[in-house]
Amino acid sequence: MTSPALRLIAARLLTWAISLVVGAVYGTAATVAHAFTVIGLPLGLVLAIVGTGGLLVAFRALTGDRWTALAGGLGVLLATFVFSNVGPGGSAIVAPATDATAWIPVAWTIAVPILVALVVAWPDLRPRATDDRGARA
Repeated sequence: MTSPALRLIAARLLTWAISLVVGAVYGTAATVAHAFTVIGLPLGLVLAIVGTGGLLVAFRALTGDRWTALAGGLGVLLATFVFSNVGPGGSAIVAPATDATAWIPVAWTIAVPILVALVVAWPDLRPRATDDRGARA
């Protein structure tokens, strides 16, 4: 029989792994679509930033764990790094920016680590549990 502590550790590791994979999938989609513009407005960038922020906040809120949000954020960062570079054959998944849109990939590259840092570093605002004597646990 396995102990409850081992099951808890296994569950946490599995949660972090799933979060990393989901973050990488979302990061791939956001990295490919961030350059989409409509009438000169960076709609893809806005949706990528809002969606990534929402994903990371959801990880943190649903699990109450900073490490889960960090794992998801690392997945997004990894996907952004991998799919923003030119491949070994010289091909690129993300189209190069024009002079008018050169700031969009820079903004996406800077926004991802800032979002991860904000969500992971945000203080835990839940009230602390107290025991029967009124002392904080």
